[in-house]
Amino acid sequence: MTGLPFRIGYGEDAHRLAPGLPLVLGGVAIPHAELGAVAHSDGDAVLHAVADALLSGLALGDIGQYFPDTAAEWKGMDSRRILAKALELVEERGYRPVNVALVVTLDRPKLGPLRADIAASVAELLGLPAGEVGVSFKTSEGLALEHVQTRVTVLLGRVDD
Repeated sequence: MTGLPFRIGYGEDAHRLAPGLPLVLGGVAIPHAELGAVAHSDGDAVLHAVADALLSGLALGDIGQYFPDTAAEWKGMDSRRILAKALELVEERGYRPVNVALVVTLDRPKLGPLRADIAASVAELLGLPAGEVGVSFKTSEGLALEHVQTRVTVLLGRVDD
């Protein structure tokens, strides 16, 4: 196996929010959300950003290349499938995620009570201990009330043969 022992990836995703739609973040349905993500898939901004971070760490493009929002076959797709594909591509190249740090910007509902659930869900999907997924929450301070955004940094480690 050649290549650097560690690689860093960065991903970001955002969705407009609207009434009558579900809000899913990190594979966790957010209870009592008055607004949900407007998206071609299920709109999970956390999993989309994690997938993009995995891909960017190995210069593999972004999720739009693999799951274009113009393709009817991906309409309403569970974002766990997107993350699974990104993880598969990373593992095929001899790397695995070591650590993930993510920040979600959302004004409401407050997500603090769901921090452990979101961290555990992302960790499970990546095959990591929950303690290797850091989850932070911010508000837009009223600048983007109908918007969710996630930023993610991931550390990838080479798997020795």
